[in-house]
Amino acid sequence: MSLNVFKKSIDLGDGRIIEIETGKLAKQADGAVVIKQGDTMLLATVVSNKDAKEGVDFLPLSVDYQEKYAATGRIPGGFLRREARLSDYEVLISRLVDRALRPLFPEDYHADTQVMISLISADKDIMPDALAGLAASAALAVSDIPFNGPISEVRVAKIDGKLVINPGLTDLARASLEFIVAGSENDINMVEGEADEIQEAEMIEAIQFAHAAIKVQVAAQKELTVLTGKTQKRTYCHESSNEEMRAQIFASTYDRVYALSKAGGSKDERSEGYKAIQNEVVLGLGEGASASDVFLAKKYFHDVQYDAVRNLLLDEGIRLDGRKTTEIRPIWSEIGYLPAAHGSSVFTRGETQSLTSVTLGAKDDEQMIDGAFINGYNKFLLHYNFPAFSTGEARPNRGVGRREIGHGNLAMRSLKKVLPADDANPYTIRIVSDILESNGSSSMATVCAGTLALMDAGIKIKAPVSGIAMGLISDSKTGKYAVLSDILGDEDHLGDMDFKVTGTTKGIVACQMDLKVDGLSYDVLSEALNQAKNGRLHILGEMAKTITEPRDDYKAHAPRIVSLRIDKEYIGAVIGPGGKIIQEMQRETGATISIEEKDNQGIVQIFADNKAAIDAAVTRIKNIAAKPEVGEVYHGKVKSIMPFGAFVEIMPGKDGLLHISEIDWKRYETMDGIFKVGDEVKVKLLEVDKQGKLKLSRKALLPRPPKEEATPAV
Repeated sequence: MSLNVFKKSIDLGDGRIIEIETGKLAKQADGAVVIKQGDTMLLATVVSNKDAKEGVDFLPLSVDYQEKYAATGRIPGGFLRREARLSDYEVLISRLVDRALRPLFPEDYHADTQVMISLISADKDIMPDALAGLAASAALAVSDIPFNGPISEVRVAKIDGKLVINPGLTDLARASLEFIVAGSENDINMVEGEADEIQEAEMIEAIQFAHAAIKVQVAAQKELTVLTGKTQKRTYCHESSNEEMRAQIFASTYDRVYALSKAGGSKDERSEGYKAIQNEVVLGLGEGASASDVFLAKKYFHDVQYDAVRNLLLDEGIRLDGRKTTEIRPIWSEIGYLPAAHGSSVFTRGETQSLTSVTLGAKDDEQMIDGAFINGYNKFLLHYNFPAFSTGEARPNRGVGRREIGHGNLAMRSLKKVLPADDANPYTIRIVSDILESNGSSSMATVCAGTLALMDAGIKIKAPVSGIAMGLISDSKTGKYAVLSDILGDEDHLGDMDFKVTGTTKGIVACQMDLKVDGLSYDVLSEALNQAKNGRLHILGEMAKTITEPRDDYKAHAPRIVSLRIDKEYIGAVIGPGGKIIQEMQRETGATISIEEKDNQGIVQIFADNKAAIDAAVTRIKNIAAKPEVGEVYHGKVKSIMPFGAFVEIMPGKDGLLHISEIDWKRYETMDGIFKVGDEVKVKLLEVDKQGKLKLSRKALLPRPPKEEATPAV
């Protein structure tokens, strides 16, 4: 059997090569490619149904990125020992690809479409997430699925002051900024990443640098499309139309929708008003109206809303809630709202509210990361919850969704940048943000609430962080546009951009941008960033009215952690056979004790909610791990008696020889009757020999008698 295999190579500009191959694997998919760089290989497939389901007016796109454990020579953990549901890390990569692809599908394409990307081989230093977007787009490029691409994604980082595309994992640890940037040949449509308080101009420079690399990867995909003969895409008809109905609905509702949008009411008032007008439209169809006519009527009414809201802003400069384009909604905040939490806050901006808590835990509370490519431990967790009641809806709680994972990750990136260094913060920290009200920008409310709660908990953050969501309304025909600060939910839904920026007074620490329109110029992007900076600083000022710096100490009911360093040789003694000693100490003191080897030393952490427990555990560990010092006096206990002397325990597990000649100034011929096992005796450590044996003396602590009295004992 002969294979019709096609390949294209992409040079990253420094000798590193990315290879795209199609025609060898997964040939029954509509499109399939293998992306290879070094030993890293990704298999991407795409399948799309020929027809859309009835009543669907959106693109049912699903993107799944999964890492096969065999790719890194590992066997999965857990009872089943097989790949399970996607990890948060895999979900985040899936979202990055989804957000880059989705805007490029035709607006009238509504067939179920599935993109699957699998890591099938891994190089330990080549990060596969930076190749996932390229793999997905290339699979579309060699298919007949309609797609207004290609696109690609790259990671751009500044390492040692120099911008680099797709750096290795080891180099990334030194990066001062790191962004995943996605775009087409002409435009950027997605950015996400973090930075060390950089300026706006530096961020734009990094995005431009990334776009240059994206253009090269897009060109390679176009050439591959020609090679495979997939230049003609499938024909489809997923939308019926009724131009007469469209015109009638527009004529009868536009002015009313425009007036309602201009009234500046609350979210609920607008929602009820829009719903009432839509119901009139549907009733106007008559009792015999078909389901398809009702579907079309609702779609056309949505189009009226879209036009009215955007025209109101572009023509009159009026937003739905009456604010100016640069104006931030009213803010109030409070700390210490939850008396039993280790730290808490309420942050409310307009109709968006976050109740956030901070919990301080021990090393044993760290999250274990058991992924195919990324594994280890994480001591900072942020969980974002978005219950249905926050938007006045009733729906079943089916667990955490991808959106919640993505929003929580953005807030986590932002706050992680200002946490104290690990050696200055012994705690595992968990932040939980529960969104109680939502009308746009709940992830940014989480950043603000998280900052306040951390300061309330007494965590010595480097600086407060705030976040703001920026929007864009534009008209390519007239060239009009408006950059919006602190967008509402409707402004996000009906707008062209959702650009979230977080930072301190010094600079940007994280961002997330999704663009729904072609042709965002760097001038407009710069304007949005500068406007975001002003909004960010305003919000920080409002937060400062509640608290300006972390509390001097942790709360009285917060647990305490004491860290000790002991010599490596004593780690085993502290743990004991099978963990016997450390388990006994935890049981008897009530403290949680963890120990690890680091920098050739033992790092012991003692965690308890009261001082007595910590003090008891510290004393016992110090007794085990303390080094006997020559010249020191110890209160020992006789452990055994030999003809030549007694072995005395001066510390737990540390015995020394008290030779018969060192018991007294008197001369003893035998040990009979001098000591018995268990006797307490005060001794001085005279010497520690090369073998570590201890030489003790009781005689050295006794006054030397006159010479005439120094006679042999009978």
